[in-house]
Amino acid sequence: MPAFPSLEELLDSAHVVSLPMRVKFRGIMERETLLLRGPLGWGEFCPFPEYDDDESSRWLAAALEAGWLGFPPPLRDRIPVNATVPAVAAERVPEVLARFGRVDAVKIKVAERGQALADDVARVNAVREALPEAAIRVDANGGWDVEQAVEALGKLSAVGLEYAEQPVPTIGGLAEVRRRLTAAGTPVLIAADESVRKEEDPLRVARAGAADLIVVKVAPLGGVASALDIVEQAGLPAVVSSALDTSVGIRAGLALAAALPSLPYACGLGTVSLFASDITLDPLVADDGAIQLRETLADAGLLEQYAAPGERRDWWLDRLRRVHSTLARNQHGLFTGS
Repeated sequence: MPAFPSLEELLDSAHVVSLPMRVKFRGIMERETLLLRGPLGWGEFCPFPEYDDDESSRWLAAALEAGWLGFPPPLRDRIPVNATVPAVAAERVPEVLARFGRVDAVKIKVAERGQALADDVARVNAVREALPEAAIRVDANGGWDVEQAVEALGKLSAVGLEYAEQPVPTIGGLAEVRRRLTAAGTPVLIAADESVRKEEDPLRVARAGAADLIVVKVAPLGGVASALDIVEQAGLPAVVSSALDTSVGIRAGLALAAALPSLPYACGLGTVSLFASDITLDPLVADDGAIQLRETLADAGLLEQYAAPGERRDWWLDRLRRVHSTLARNQHGLFTGS
């Protein structure tokens, strides 16, 4: 097994970029990320700025897996993906959807801070009007409490929802929302996202019977191999999603989707379409509702064009130094088998 890469090796290969977004997503219009080139390819390290070093170490583990360990053999080479609609005004929905081409599924952000349920209803209705046959799922990122979630999903279910992702923040809350929707005869499945990737025990949500399916993201779960193990142990259907990655991170998500024994849902891996630019000349974007599995090479010209300003580059390199130390201390077994 390859040796755990040294900090010097990572610093020598590091590129920090800041990519413009087409629309605001997670409250940002610029996505910063640190890219690493290993002997087997590119890896991406892009935990959001508020994440601490311990949580961020899983993101670095995923980047090192991509560049230094490689991915498991694929079972499929074409991955269906959904379009993603941020919390935009309803009139902007056609503009956002147009960037994705033909799709069979759409994920819509709801419960945005500063917006009302009426905004969510209008946005979801606009998607249904534009795509009468598409599967629609909504993602609240834990933004509701139980009462709000039951009310909102009761109204939003009128368009026919495939599932609702993380309507409330806690596992107990998910279980209560699921129970109350069932009692009310509201046909909405519950998907857990943050309750998988941000919990110390990612299997707790499955044991609690709090979700019908789980959302898995490569970087927050420490890599493809780790995510595959979690899905197997959870025993629930899984949806593979992204963490607002460049094509480098999307490639890892595709590797996970390609390796899962079954893939019952379209994946949330179409988010490169939300960027105004990418770091490769062959972006991993959907064609006819799916992305073809292929390698991703960062382009030197784009890395230079979108290089982050000096102070932001220094911030990310300092973070890399700290998180590398954390990962070496806590998860050295990723490389040594120890």
